[in-house]
Amino acid sequence: MDALVHHQVVDSFVRRGHPPTVDEIAKALRTDAKRVAASLRRLHEGHGLVLHPGSLDIWIAHPFSASPTAVWVAERDRGWWAPCMWCAFGIAVLAAPDAIIHVRLGGEHESVSVAMQHGKLESDLMVHFAVPPRDAWANVVHYCATVLPFRSQAAVAAWCERHRLPRGEIVPIGRVLELARAWYGPYLDRDWRKWTIHEAQSIFDGVGLTGEFFRLPAADVTF
Repeated sequence: MDALVHHQVVDSFVRRGHPPTVDEIAKALRTDAKRVAASLRRLHEGHGLVLHPGSLDIWIAHPFSASPTAVWVAERDRGWWAPCMWCAFGIAVLAAPDAIIHVRLGGEHESVSVAMQHGKLESDLMVHFAVPPRDAWANVVHYCATVLPFRSQAAVAAWCERHRLPRGEIVPIGRVLELARAWYGPYLDRDWRKWTIHEAQSIFDGVGLTGEFFRLPAADVTF
């Protein structure tokens, strides 16, 4: 049930640019709203999506956001808000192989556009991860908000000092696309499930993110 509800949520974002309501999910799955509500709560508790506080309204279903963010993914007459650059590439993988990603460097004043064609890109930007992924769900909104592009390591260092944010790990933007492709590739599947810690670690390792910063806890839980 939870996988099917998750599919309805992600599919709605892909097709319509926004999440479905409880009643829309129930109608699509030919079930009752109470079952859908229970499923959404389980998905929220298991970090499969994020509900608005105190409601059943869907706020974030990675890689999509229902609220405006600093990252906009556009393809022709369609577009989506992404919580971060990692998620922006996830949207490209799921919905927009010819996307143009509009984002501000460091979330500040300078806007850049990252163009993709047939799922590929040419860019010398880098992406800074301020918070280790193992700590992402302590505050996933803040975590995502700090995964941003920069032109240089010096720019990252100045940004961290200016905003008193931690200096984390700097990753070439092409590798972040590889990460998104491996991570988000199955997110539209009807039998989707959260990655286990072991599976998530294998994804990080598989794209070359092997340092301590990307080391996940040993407990075999979902991530």
